Amino acid sequence: MNFAEIRRALGVALWFVFLTFPLMVIRVDSIESTIEWRWMNMLWVAVGSFALSLLTSWYFRRREAAVGKVSDKPPLAVRLRTWTADPARRLPLFGALAAFAIVFPFLFSSYQTNIMTTALMYVVLGLGLNIVVGLAGLLDLGYVAFYAVGAYSYALLNTHFGLGFWTVLPIGAALAALFGILLGFPVLRLRGDYLAIVTLAFGEIIRLVLENWNDFSQGPSGISNIERPALFGIELTLNQSITYLYFLMLLMVIITIFVVNRLQDSRIGRAWLALREDDIACQAMGIDKTKTKLTAFALGATWAGMVGVIFAAKTTFINPASFTFLESAIILAIVVLGGMGSILGVIIGAFILILLPEYLRALADYRMLAFGAILVTMMIFRPQGIIANVRRTYQFTRKDA
Repeated sequence: MNFAEIRRALGVALWFVFLTFPLMVIRVDSIESTIEWRWMNMLWVAVGSFALSLLTSWYFRRREAAVGKVSDKPPLAVRLRTWTADPARRLPLFGALAAFAIVFPFLFSSYQTNIMTTALMYVVLGLGLNIVVGLAGLLDLGYVAFYAVGAYSYALLNTHFGLGFWTVLPIGAALAALFGILLGFPVLRLRGDYLAIVTLAFGEIIRLVLENWNDFSQGPSGISNIERPALFGIELTLNQSITYLYFLMLLMVIITIFVVNRLQDSRIGRAWLALREDDIACQAMGIDKTKTKLTAFALGATWAGMVGVIFAAKTTFINPASFTFLESAIILAIVVLGGMGSILGVIIGAFILILLPEYLRALADYRMLAFGAILVTMMIFRPQGIIANVRRTYQFTRKDA
């Protein structure tokens, strides 16, 4: 530990104290018209950021020293795949997870079940966006638009035409896929920042249309009294409906994992990976870039549309404020935090980003600050994501006759 690192850590500590001073030190009591100065909080912030900065410097110095050394230790994704490949380990593990998932709504309260249902919804949304961003390499910042299309499809068709949940579910998926294709055509020649700007604009256009077209979408007032899904025509109570939606989302997560996993190993999946690595080389190899991009947008939007239908049925009320850019940012953060292209990583990332703020409520005013600090720490120490996708390599061995 040299003097330069200590001086840098002191600078980081002072900077964090300056940034968090209004939140951590000053508390205004509007009833008594007094100001409370919490100086101990400032001390804890300074000590914590100083220690974290020193830890970060030590970590990067150790990692730089390890550069060039050949390690026999395979990546985490490979170790997990090897560990679960053994049926003696895989079957008990999957059996325990399945048993816990089945009994979860009967062991915990409706509030906990509702939160878990929301987390499962974001798992499906993350896996859908993972097709576009993680596999095809197309940065989509307007993914929430397809989510809104599915939600408003069910809300409008149920309110005006009385169509039920199961009838609208495939309709919402098809309409979202159609909008995905409509978005895909104008951005076929765009990449990188330009693609991100156009997709962001597309998401904002959808939200503004829904907010200002009062005759169509009821504007900012939204649509209420949306029917919850029924079970074979049987009306369910609120608690029964929460449990029913939980199992419905659990089934959808299983189906999504199966489909996305099969897509990765399919011909179109390999085309997406080629497009992500180098679109010029992809086209030179005879892959149709137009078809590949449109397929990625359409399939990714399909899952968002189905989750949108479920969201409308779950909340029984929607308005444009539920489909802001922040939702797209959260879904993209799930993909990046979990590991782009990794199914297991996206699942873990969704649970962390959705459940962690809820279970940090004990920190009251500081839960979002702690949540942000955890994300920043994660990006510093593991920028490739929790479970990075392993690049596939193919080795040709010549067999002598």
